[in-house]
Amino acid sequence: MSINFHLPDIVENFNINILLYELIKTRPECFWPDIKIASVYGTFPTSMWNGGRTYGGVSCERRFIVEILNQYNIRGIPCRYTFSNPHIKEEHLNDSFCNMCLRLGHNGLNEVIVVSPVLEEYIRKNYPKYKLISSTCKQIKDIEGLKEELEKDYSLVVLDYNWNNCFEDLEKVPYKERCELLINPCCVPNCQRRKEHYDYIGRYQMVIAEYVKRESRKPFQFEDFSCECITPHFYETTKHRTHIKPEDIYEKYVPMGFENFKIEGRATHQSSVIESYVYYMVKPEYRDEIRLTMHVSEVKLVKK
Repeated sequence: MSINFHLPDIVENFNINILLYELIKTRPECFWPDIKIASVYGTFPTSMWNGGRTYGGVSCERRFIVEILNQYNIRGIPCRYTFSNPHIKEEHLNDSFCNMCLRLGHNGLNEVIVVSPVLEEYIRKNYPKYKLISSTCKQIKDIEGLKEELEKDYSLVVLDYNWNNCFEDLEKVPYKERCELLINPCCVPNCQRRKEHYDYIGRYQMVIAEYVKRESRKPFQFEDFSCECITPHFYETTKHRTHIKPEDIYEKYVPMGFENFKIEGRATHQSSVIESYVYYMVKPEYRDEIRLTMHVSEVKLVKK
């Protein structure tokens, strides 16, 4: 059985994600056994359907998207679009950029995270080769609701982070192999503003996507969302009761039947992302070496 890690950010963390794959392949003695990069999640800027984290910038060109998808896919790594904007309705389904992204990745390997029922139905009908994942943004907190979600046609269901370390409850969860655990959540446990934040992010993405399309010369303006409940630095997240320690993955969760573990890190400094990779996947005696290698190495692209 593989221990599947799902890594943050298709674009911003491209170099370190590809480098990590190559290090696991060439230096397996440095890593815990049976680990696998099972997907890399995120979106290309600027995707109206994006959710979970705000993502701005200039829209990517087609050839750039093709190359990024190819570099992951040629290594057998699925790209998982975070199309988890809760505000997507019928009138947003014709977005040309998001549809282009779906067309370019529609090869049976790649995946999509969904929240909006309207968008989910649209993808199932028009892009049936994608595996669909139920997002943690749904915030399912009761066991019956989770059981119902797992009965649906999803490849995986990403659990709300408040399930972490509640082992009596986790024992009751069926289909553990189809559950994905968010192992280093940056939000404080039981954050009361989480839904409000997801709603804000969805609205932000829709506004900035339209702004980019118009090619406006005016400065982009949108109200700020400030939250004191977010812990941006990796080692600060280890203090939360919802934090999952690496030894618990191998000694508790995997023996229980869980196989999928999501590392948070979109919109996080790359140094913090590297630290999380080393913390979870590298044996303690090799952590300094691998950390340094990831900070100083350059990625050599593979040509198809």
